[in-house]
Amino acid sequence: MAFTATKNVPLASTTTGSWPRPAWYSQSLWGRPLDTAMLDPIYREQFSDALAVVVSDQERAGLDIVTCGDYFLDADLAGRSWHHYPLQRWRGVVYDELQPEGTRSDLLKYPPGTLLNEIYTSWRWPVVTGKISHNPRNPLEYAKIYRMTQARTRKPVKFGTVSGQVMALFLDSHTPEYRIEDNKQQMIWDMATAINRELRELVASGCSVIQIEEPTIHFIACYYPDATDTLNFLTEALNHELEGLENAEIWIHTCWGNPMMQRVFDKTSYANALEIYLDRVRCDVLTLEMKDRGLAELELLGGWKGKTRKKLAIGVVSHRTLNAETPEEVARDIRKALQYVNVENLVVTSDCGFGRQGANRLVAFYKSAAAAQGANIVRREHGLPATYVPCADPQLSQDLVPPAFEEVGSSVASERVAPKLQDRSSGFAPASGDTERHGLSQAPRFSALLRERH
Repeated sequence: MAFTATKNVPLASTTTGSWPRPAWYSQSLWGRPLDTAMLDPIYREQFSDALAVVVSDQERAGLDIVTCGDYFLDADLAGRSWHHYPLQRWRGVVYDELQPEGTRSDLLKYPPGTLLNEIYTSWRWPVVTGKISHNPRNPLEYAKIYRMTQARTRKPVKFGTVSGQVMALFLDSHTPEYRIEDNKQQMIWDMATAINRELRELVASGCSVIQIEEPTIHFIACYYPDATDTLNFLTEALNHELEGLENAEIWIHTCWGNPMMQRVFDKTSYANALEIYLDRVRCDVLTLEMKDRGLAELELLGGWKGKTRKKLAIGVVSHRTLNAETPEEVARDIRKALQYVNVENLVVTSDCGFGRQGANRLVAFYKSAAAAQGANIVRREHGLPATYVPCADPQLSQDLVPPAFEEVGSSVASERVAPKLQDRSSGFAPASGDTERHGLSQAPRFSALLRERH
């Protein structure tokens, strides 16, 4: 593996992946190959423009590493397409049916009358009818999506994909290739192989930052810590998914579920999984959901301080709340993390993605801007170079009180305008010697005027 995007960038800031869609981006693939959909002028224009928008949003927020927003996924219920995008395209999976009760994981069963029950019982899944494999007639086209995104920015693009492991939680097998007593291990291995093919093409196309999302190691280690054989297999399968990617920086994203911003699990602990991810998985960066968990277990990271080359991406803004964190709040959390992680090994990110019926764009934007600015606060404290954050530049603020009329046009025009201002609103005209001041400095005069009138 290799550090690329975070090389020589301490406290690099990014977001997990998904980003809220613009309201006008109404098209989805619904199973079509991307190449086919790009022949549709409406889809072509919307998808191309949406990529430009999401990159622009994240650059203006000041993030060091940007994403495509997962804009190639369908705008479906609670983000099902995150799992479904590969499943709609691979060989060996067909139809689209409600999931039988007997095949749903016990970890994902919720009582009627709850939102999570509606989500998980409404999602439809293909049935496994043959060996799962890459489909050359409908490839995932990750490399194409990456190229389209990277063409719109000079910052590194982190491309994320769901892990084959988590998809196995939802699949019902009706084929001799996958025996019930195998506990879906061969199925997981075959999906890892199919994902790996796309990732190798992604690296060959120039992508230098790849994120594998939601392997199930931390779930199993938390709820079934004695399932040693299963954990060993999942570790081997994850490393198989990452084979041949030595020229890219590899991130492993872990969280605890994010359909429509909901908390999926009551118990969340990385305690039994950290050793696996940090010592046995072939990756460069491990992401950890921390903000929404109140920075729980942060102290566990101290066991690897100074002992690992890997970096830890700490969630400093929550994807489950609509209250945008402040830069100062983010900086406080970063300082706490630095008690257990060296500054050169720390990355700041969101807990999870903001899309998939999650936050709106404005909230996602200012949460990301808080992450970037909070990182800058701590960088300055450590004598490190800061990243430029356009949205925090006072000269680029979009809503400023305009300059006084006296500063516009000729001196003759100024003489004509100023008396009218004085006549209509006593005390409103700029004081003597104040005509060079602009915008924000006029605000106190507006406030004073309103107090006089009320």
